[in-house]
Amino acid sequence: MRKAEVYRNGVLAGILTEAEDRTFEFQYISEYFNDNSKPAISLTLPKNRLSFVSAYLFPVFYNMLSEGANRIVQSRQLKIDKNDFFGLLLATAQYDTIGALTIKPIN
Repeated sequence: MRKAEVYRNGVLAGILTEAEDRTFEFQYISEYFNDNSKPAISLTLPKNRLSFVSAYLFPVFYNMLSEGANRIVQSRQLKIDKNDFFGLLLATAQYDTIGALTIKPIN
């Protein structure tokens, strides 16, 4: 099981988990969920429930990954399988991302 903290504009919004069966769960933390001034992290993960489960990496996170030749170069340099989307997300979405979200691994 691998986990990551999801930040929106530097504020912890929730936890993203990859289970052993390769399913994914995103759960808002209660402080973020209960604060009406904080928006949802994406249109596909609205703040109308605390937890979301998917057989695939949620689109908002998948779209943070590089594509094509850039993904191949990243996967080679980082020694991560190019189809390990969660691993690539953990390795590449911690600092300088496009948009409001950053992803930080939980060890």
